[in-house]
Amino acid sequence: MKRLIEYTVTEEYDGCTVSDILRSRLRMSGTLVKELKAHDDGITVNGCHARTVDRVRSGDTVRAAIYDSASDTVVPRSMTLDIVYEDEDILVVNKPGGMPTHPSAGHLDDTLANGIAAHYIANGEEHLFRAVNRLDKDTSGLMCVAKNSYAHTLLIDQLHGGGMERRYLAIVTGRLTGEGTVDAPIARESFLKRAVRSDGKRAVTHYRAKGGGNGCTLVELALETGRTHQIRVHMAYIGHPLLGDWLYGTEDRELFPRQALHSQSLSLTHPVTGQKMIFSSELPEDMSSFLHK
Repeated sequence: MKRLIEYTVTEEYDGCTVSDILRSRLRMSGTLVKELKAHDDGITVNGCHARTVDRVRSGDTVRAAIYDSASDTVVPRSMTLDIVYEDEDILVVNKPGGMPTHPSAGHLDDTLANGIAAHYIANGEEHLFRAVNRLDKDTSGLMCVAKNSYAHTLLIDQLHGGGMERRYLAIVTGRLTGEGTVDAPIARESFLKRAVRSDGKRAVTHYRAKGGGNGCTLVELALETGRTHQIRVHMAYIGHPLLGDWLYGTEDRELFPRQALHSQSLSLTHPVTGQKMIFSSELPEDMSSFLHK
């Protein structure tokens, strides 16, 4: 699969090298530029093969051909997917709770990666599966997937640099009122578990209570940082673990079969067009029904 990224040189970059265009203007990584150089048509200027040291003039068209292929380790499996948006570079999907993101022992062909691999094949496309904001198996809601290495790198930069805004809805145990911020460092406690510890990395979660039901509270959360299990750890830290959270709270599958966490809103800047994009997802039926019992 080939994705062409094209740029017409402006006065600002007149006389610069092709490398300047690729690295500074298009923000391509050194690894990607090296991959481009491996193909005869990887880098062209006005349709002709170009080297990274060649200089360009205003009005020249610089084109990069990014190649991709399907994964040979992810088994494609056709399944119903709730795809919210898709173009040449990104795919946004509404993941159901209970579906793992990546294959692992015991989940080799029932993950989001398997379904999206089959989706690509059905559309005549070849891409690796590149999750940007990864969700735990039991967390539902919006996930962004990059369809090429260029888009993936820029989206990961947004994710870690604060340019990608994520809001979640969670049902926490007990009555929580008002709004607040949890600013507490998170460290690895074990292979699976994280904990608030002074030697951890800074983690900041903003929350706002939105009402309650059935002895619990619906909370809207915004992440300022993106640590593993951040919402789950922080809510447990303030005494309100997520409903159904077997790791940081109390699991009761009769009461609720998963951790009650939903990725409700996702905003990002498109890695190629620069367009600001905002996606939203309604509270899933299982969480909504629990609150209204």
